[in-house]
Amino acid sequence: MNALRKEKIYTTDDIYALPDGERAELIDGKIYYMAPPSTKHQMLVMDLSYQIKDHILRHNGACSVFPAPFAVFLNADDTNYVEPDLSVICDPHKITEKGCYGAPDWVIEIVSLGSRSMDYFTKLFKYQTSGVREYWIVDPIRQRVTVYFFEKENVEEYSFGSDIPVGIYEDFSIKVL
Repeated sequence: MNALRKEKIYTTDDIYALPDGERAELIDGKIYYMAPPSTKHQMLVMDLSYQIKDHILRHNGACSVFPAPFAVFLNADDTNYVEPDLSVICDPHKITEKGCYGAPDWVIEIVSLGSRSMDYFTKLFKYQTSGVREYWIVDPIRQRVTVYFFEKENVEEYSFGSDIPVGIYEDFSIKVL
C-alpha cells in the first residue's frame, strides 16, 4: 500500500530562522523564497509610497503606509506571513512592533519576472480571502496596473501614466510612471 507523503507545514518560526539576508513569504504553511528587488522596482515603491503618504498627511488621515520589508500576518496566524511591496493599514490596532496582524486595507505588489504567478494568482486569492479591501498589481513589464476592489467585486486595468482612482479614498488618484 502506498502511503501519501505529508508535506511539511512551515510556520513563522521557520521564516525568522532563515539565514541573514534571505527573505521568504509563507502562504498556508508553504515557503516562497524572494529574489532581491530591481532598481525599477524600488523606484516604483518609493514613488507610490510618497504619493500615498503625502495624501494621508494632507488630509489628516489615520492610515499608515509601510513599504517592504514589513511583516504582514494575514490571518493573524503562524502559517501566513507576507511582505507586500506596500501595505496601507487604517486600523492602528493591527500594527505592532513585529508588523501587521490581520489584513491591510490596501496592498500593492510590483511584479518582477520571478513573482508574476505569485502576484497574479497565489497572492490575489490570499488577499481576497483574508479581508484586504483593495489590491493593486503594478506590472512594469506590461506597463499596466490591475486594480482589484474586492468590496465591490470590481477589477479595472490602467496604463502607466493614467489617473488611477484609489478605492479606499475618495478624491484620490495616483499616476504610475
